[in-house]
Amino acid sequence: MPSIPYSKKVMDLFLNPKNLGEIENPDAQATEGSPACGDMVQLQLKVNKDTHVIEDIKFKSFGCASNIATASIITEIAKGKIIEEAKNLKYSQVVDELGGLPAVKVHCSILAIQSLKRAIENYEEKNGLVPKDKPTDEALIKERLRGVIDPNTGRDLVGSKLLSKIDFVDGKLTIYLNLKDTNQFANAIKEEIVEKFEYRWDVKSIDVVFLD
Repeated sequence: MPSIPYSKKVMDLFLNPKNLGEIENPDAQATEGSPACGDMVQLQLKVNKDTHVIEDIKFKSFGCASNIATASIITEIAKGKIIEEAKNLKYSQVVDELGGLPAVKVHCSILAIQSLKRAIENYEEKNGLVPKDKPTDEALIKERLRGVIDPNTGRDLVGSKLLSKIDFVDGKLTIYLNLKDTNQFANAIKEEIVEKFEYRWDVKSIDVVFLD
């Protein structure tokens, strides 16, 4: 039995998660967190392009019982909703649906919500649904880089100070990292950075420069 007191619904979804797996040719996806720091959630969406209804949603999760349960319940809540409704869901709704979470595990519900919002953003950007009055700026760039985890340390690029400098001029985005290009995770980090920005309407090219 777990030492942390979980609700019956949390345990049911931990043992029998709903919508676990992958979608073939998903319309959008997002990954938040990292196994290196304990919890990670990947969400994939299938969206009706005419109605913008989330017709299918699958997840993969690495972490504790509450991480798996929150990822599972967010797929149940989001399925059948239009993306505008789904992206306004709150972590407190996830907690309520699960019959509560221990205080030390509430962060799992936040991670699940973040994953859903990032997946919806991915869909909107790929399909030209992002308002052009919301340009890419340094705040947005840093926010997304906080979602890129350095497997060497389990910390995000901004918090770990791996991020050295950001240049964004005339649609060309250049990210400078305090990391050697020979590091075993350099290519994986670069690929994840590119995934975060490749569909932004005002980003024409992305380059990652390794400094050390």
